Amino acid sequence: MIFVLNFFAEFINLISSESNEVCNREEKRTIAPEHVLKALEVLGFGEYIEDVYAAYEQHRLETMDTMRSGKWSNGAEMTEEEALAEQQRMFAEARARMNGGSASGPKHSDSETQPTSNS
Repeated sequence: MIFVLNFFAEFINLISSESNEVCNREEKRTIAPEHVLKALEVLGFGEYIEDVYAAYEQHRLETMDTMRSGKWSNGAEMTEEEALAEQQRMFAEARARMNGGSASGPKHSDSETQPTSNS
């Protein structure tokens, strides 16, 4: 069983690495489905391209249906100001977790962006 898991992990690493190289050759910053399909072709796994593309299309359609059904509509209905306030709140919570403190809300002082010196 471990052998099979190791095999699949190595296969995924191989495809990921080649997809990244294809992406870099095209001077893109994000691996797209087309890069994965090209990687399969380059690595000699062309027989999988049709199935992988079909799975991608199915995923894309399901994702679009989910977005349309309203499951993700909460964020889409926010105003720009509400979204900014929510983002600031989440950043404050993340900072507090990183610093071991509590999230008391976003701070607007320059001390957050300026390094402090202990001299």
